[in-house]
Amino acid sequence: MATVNTDGAPRLHRVLNLWDLIFYGIIIVVPIGPVVIFGISQKLSAGHMVTTILIAMLAMMLTAFSYGRMAALYPTAGSAYTYVGRGLNPYLGFVTGWAMFLDYLLMPLINTIYGALIIQRLVAPLFPHLPAKLLYALLAALFAGAVTMLNLRGIRATARANLVLVLVMCGVVCVFIVLAIHYLYHSQGWQGIFSLEPFYNPSTFRFRTIVTGTSFAALTYIGFDGVTTLAEEVDNPTRNVLRATVMVCLFTGLFGGLQAYTAQRVWPDWHSFPNLETAFMDVSKRVGGVLFFKVMAGTLIIACLGTSLTGQVGAARLLFGMGRDNVLPRRFFAYLDPKRNSPSRNIWMIGILAYAGALLLDFETGAELLNFGAFLAFMGVNLATLRSFYIQGKAGRARAGRTRRLLADALVPGLGFLFCLAIWIGLPRPAKIAGGIWLLIGITYEVIQTRGFRRKPAMIDFSET
Repeated sequence: MATVNTDGAPRLHRVLNLWDLIFYGIIIVVPIGPVVIFGISQKLSAGHMVTTILIAMLAMMLTAFSYGRMAALYPTAGSAYTYVGRGLNPYLGFVTGWAMFLDYLLMPLINTIYGALIIQRLVAPLFPHLPAKLLYALLAALFAGAVTMLNLRGIRATARANLVLVLVMCGVVCVFIVLAIHYLYHSQGWQGIFSLEPFYNPSTFRFRTIVTGTSFAALTYIGFDGVTTLAEEVDNPTRNVLRATVMVCLFTGLFGGLQAYTAQRVWPDWHSFPNLETAFMDVSKRVGGVLFFKVMAGTLIIACLGTSLTGQVGAARLLFGMGRDNVLPRRFFAYLDPKRNSPSRNIWMIGILAYAGALLLDFETGAELLNFGAFLAFMGVNLATLRSFYIQGKAGRARAGRTRRLLADALVPGLGFLFCLAIWIGLPRPAKIAGGIWLLIGITYEVIQTRGFRRKPAMIDFSET
């Protein structure tokens, strides 16, 4: 049964440990992220993808630190919605939650699209008389349905599935790295393996291209904040959430940088890629042949499945937090299945929306919208950390038992905010327009729900655990 607080509000059980959080974060970030963005990133950075990934890693770790510190203050479900709502303003908290919901909704949606397309390419020869659109619709339904059924089994089942998926993906990438090193050694010797060119090539290094490439490389880290949506279900959240968020960013940067480094050494001239979007697949074929090309394709399907799992469960728990605070209708969104202790109604809703979106949108459109909500949430959390720990004091420093610290309390969240702002400003105009419409819908609902901002949104305090 779900735990119920003294005020009658439902609460989630603390059943996850540090490694559960880390695996959850890695799977939602996707440890093979560079496979998808390799070709385009090489073009934008003029062959310096490794450098941009490492720069983005340092920048995103600043934001991860802010997430971890706010999770220590407010270890409840809701993530950025909770932190901005309680650290800055409840109205801004709702807007942040609404923007963040767009991010989590798009994760299972675009992965349903991509996963169905990859599977369709593999199985289409087996059904030559079946119309392509019908086959795609059936595969999208199977994909979204499988993700929904697994998440309905509960968070422990999701955590176990995440462990398997992370191990498979990391294993395939490790095989690629070994094959790449073998290829480089036998074709060029040690000189082919060790080189500074992926980090700095004086003939192509330009500050503007590095900035542009870094903004794009930051996509590799999208989703790390999903760790904090499980803060109410983790043992010792004050310590474990902060450690998990930072470690997920660190792992993503180092492992992703290694993938990009070996791929670039195998195929250094990005101008010669047959197709930028699938460039890593061509690199895989060069080092491992047709068989490994197919293995990498299968791994991408697994990555889509894993990201859909974690995206759906993150969105469901975000809605649970907002419903429990009565910002969204509590009867529906704050419901917990008494057997599985999971927000089953939210999970069903996200699954249905993912399938409907897969039929209405294409992959490119969904991917362009992904950063809009994410970086608004990142900016809000950095500002909430700055206010809570440096400006306000009594909410942050007093609870943490520390005095004001310029570096940790002001500079770290301040720099994190500026970096996220720069990325958000650089988003394409269509993404800003579509995201702005989404925000307008959310603000309109908030105006109605609060009677023209005359009534504050209900914010139940679960910070004491």
